[in-house]
Amino acid sequence: MISKIFVNLPVKDLDKSMAFFKAIGFSFNPQFTDKTAACMVMSDDIYAMLLTHGKVKEFTKKPIADAHKTTELLTALAVESKAKVNELADKAIKAGGKEAYDPKDYGFMFTRSFEDPDGHIWELFWMDETQAQKG
Repeated sequence: MISKIFVNLPVKDLDKSMAFFKAIGFSFNPQFTDKTAACMVMSDDIYAMLLTHGKVKEFTKKPIADAHKTTELLTALAVESKAKVNELADKAIKAGGKEAYDPKDYGFMFTRSFEDPDGHIWELFWMDETQAQKG
């Protein structure tokens, strides 16, 4: 069984990306952070590795997508409440992020999304699982 996830994201300016995510409230594990990569801690088992383009090229021969022009992936993060969705999204916008689309309220689920400085889309959502199970 899979026990942890490390999402690897290419970034143009590592210091700028780290400052952006610190402003939202994420921390970084210094053991796995240097001038080419930073290990962003989202929970005890969820991490994002922010990698400079040079570092990414060590792992793949494919070109690096420009997330401002194409969608390479959508990262969805579940949080404990609608208020937390709004708090984190507002922090992201204040830190220089861009609202990716209008908030969506489905009653049992509420979402907001933002683009980080490199154009990666992050979706924050809260879901009332008891209501979702009822259909």
